[in-house]
Amino acid sequence: MNLKPLGDRVIVKQDETVEKTSSGLYLAGDSKEKPQTGTVVAVGPGKMDKEGKNLPMPVKEGDRVVYSKYGGNEIMCDDGEVLIVRADDIYAIIG
Repeated sequence: MNLKPLGDRVIVKQDETVEKTSSGLYLAGDSKEKPQTGTVVAVGPGKMDKEGKNLPMPVKEGDRVVYSKYGGNEIMCDDGEVLIVRADDIYAIIG
């Protein structure tokens, strides 16, 4: 990947959308909801505090995370579509 996030930004590879419900019904293309989970691909250096020191990032590469439904920007890169979100838009680390 040739993207490097700046500040407190995180690049997340979204999980695949669910094509079938738990009862076995297949969903139409426009009724599928985008997942709110994914894997962290890259992490920026972090926010700076008032003294100019970088605050540590709460996630690292490889973490599986849950993020805000409406947060971030989707972009296309070499590895497919990724999402760039702020660290504040990440709600939890999975497992």
